Amino acid sequence: MDVPRTASKEKSPVRAKEGRLVARVSRVDKELIERGAEVAGISVANFVISHARKAAETLIREEGVIRLTAEESRHLMDALLATPSPPTAAAKKALARYKQTVLSDVNPASQG
Repeated sequence: MDVPRTASKEKSPVRAKEGRLVARVSRVDKELIERGAEVAGISVANFVISHARKAAETLIREEGVIRLTAEESRHLMDALLATPSPPTAAAKKALARYKQTVLSDVNPASQG
C-alpha cells in the first residue's frame, strides 16, 4: 500500500555566517555551557548563539521601556492633564529664533 507523500516544510532562509566571536571562559562555565547544549540537543555554538541572541533582544526591547512607580505615574498623568501655562518670554524668543534658522518640513516658515 502506497503512503501519500506530504509536502516538505519550507526551511528558513540560511544566513551567511561572516562574523566570528571568540570568548575565553572558565572550565566550570565551559562545562556548564556544554551540558546545557547537550540537554538542548544542539551544538555548543548554536546553544551560545541562540541564548546570546535572546538575551540581546530582551535587553534591547527593555531599553525602550520606561518603568514608573505608582506615585511617579500619578505625577506624570497630573502633568499631562494639567492646563498648559502660557509660554514664557524666553520660550517665545526661542520659537522665533527656531523659525528663522531651522529648515524643516514641519516649519512652514522655512519653506521657500
